[in-house]
Amino acid sequence: MKTIFAAVVFTLCTANIFAQTKNLFNGKDLSGWHIDVPAMDKDSSVKTPFIVRDGNLVSLAKPQGHIITDAVYQNYRLEVEYRFPAKPGNCGVLVHASTPRVLYAMFPKSIECQLMHQNAGDFWCIGEDIAVPDMETRRGPKEKWGAVDGKERRIKNLTDDSEKPLGEWNKMTVECVGNVVKVWVNGDMVNEGSNCTASKGQIALQAEGSEVEFRKVALTPIKKITK
Repeated sequence: MKTIFAAVVFTLCTANIFAQTKNLFNGKDLSGWHIDVPAMDKDSSVKTPFIVRDGNLVSLAKPQGHIITDAVYQNYRLEVEYRFPAKPGNCGVLVHASTPRVLYAMFPKSIECQLMHQNAGDFWCIGEDIAVPDMETRRGPKEKWGAVDGKERRIKNLTDDSEKPLGEWNKMTVECVGNVVKVWVNGDMVNEGSNCTASKGQIALQAEGSEVEFRKVALTPIKKITK
């Protein structure tokens, strides 16, 4: 009887930690997302850079902008599988996104987890800020830190050799719990920050000059155990 009771308690506690994973991209259409591309405001003939092709969510690189979840998320693990199918280039996963177009009249207020080829896992501070233990080594002189244009917004990752060869699929995992953000690339811990100035927000993917395919964008809520 004690064994059965213990098993039931363990199951209930585990369910409180990790809820069911939700696919933010359904492989068919862009339901649950909206597109924010400044160039599309000015010219109705400009086509969206975000499409679904062969079951993948594709960023066609130009015009530049973002595809953003309609929903706001807090305390979760995000898994993104992506690749540059042709030329290597730039893109990013934005977490804790909120106010649109706060930087360069395009980037939403957020923390960017960089996907740029050979730089995957860098943090970029966009209106929000975050700290790492060896900040001056990876960000530069303290007096230049900031989250606005002209300041040192980049916090370099811990390793640039975690990415797979061009054309192969990579997996980025981003875990956001409270004011802590952790990033893994293909299983390697590449960045961890704390004291983030935001703890919730939307999730966004970029169109930033390079074609990128996403075959998985999945979110697992993380809940605290209630005693």
